[in-house]
Amino acid sequence: MRILLINPNTSRAMTAKIADAAREVAGPDVRIDAVCPATGAAAIESHVDEVAAAAAVVELVAADREGPAPADAYVIACFGDPGLDAARELVDAPVVGIAEAAMHLAAVSGRHFGVVTTLSRTLGRARDLVGRYGMERACVSLAATGIPVLDLEDTASDAVATIERFAGDAAGSGADVIVLGCAGMADLCAELTARVGVPAAGRRDPGCRRPPRSARRRRPGARRRRRRGPARCRSWRSRARRRGPREPEAWKDCYTIRAASVTPFRAVLRSPA
Repeated sequence: MRILLINPNTSRAMTAKIADAAREVAGPDVRIDAVCPATGAAAIESHVDEVAAAAAVVELVAADREGPAPADAYVIACFGDPGLDAARELVDAPVVGIAEAAMHLAAVSGRHFGVVTTLSRTLGRARDLVGRYGMERACVSLAATGIPVLDLEDTASDAVATIERFAGDAAGSGADVIVLGCAGMADLCAELTARVGVPAAGRRDPGCRRPPRSARRRRPGARRRRRRGPARCRSWRSRARRRGPREPEAWKDCYTIRAASVTPFRAVLRSPA
């Protein structure tokens, strides 16, 4: 299986760093390729940069689809998830944005999470995504470190200590998981987890670690397995009739949680290999 990781900024060094972090957690049968645009924004730090990044994502996805061996899935390695909807409209393969993936993973890893990102002007976009992905209750803090994106490439800077301080503040606010709000922080997850004592999400993208089942190609002539999901409502009614009055509303509530929560996560984030 091949996953194309798209860094929408033009930094080749950051693209290589993100790819290395993704390969560390990818499955043995997963091949990670990483690309970035030749021209465009050097760092995604404003709405103008995001527009350029979205255009770059669309162009890179379209170019890959026209190639001899298109990817089985795509990962947009920018916390603003630029071009996510457009890319999904363009292809049938799964397209994962790292902000959406990290927030969902954080939400099932703890009761609350906090986001630690780069410049303060990116907080508006982060807040928009929290609302879009339905994470208002789970997200207890949004913090900007004031670190420019490209400064994350400088290993001699004090960026790690600064991020650690803000991550500690988020943990003190009740966050059980820290979401790192920049793909350039991908290589800091393990170190920050050890320093802060709270899991840091960002590098371990579920799209790279265990791709969705829909991205796997079936063998020619293989039969398609039946999909399990919300269609089981009928079986709940039959159980309720057989067993008599045993608080059917409680049974219905249990099923609703299972259908609305477990099934999508299993299909998108935690589908079996």
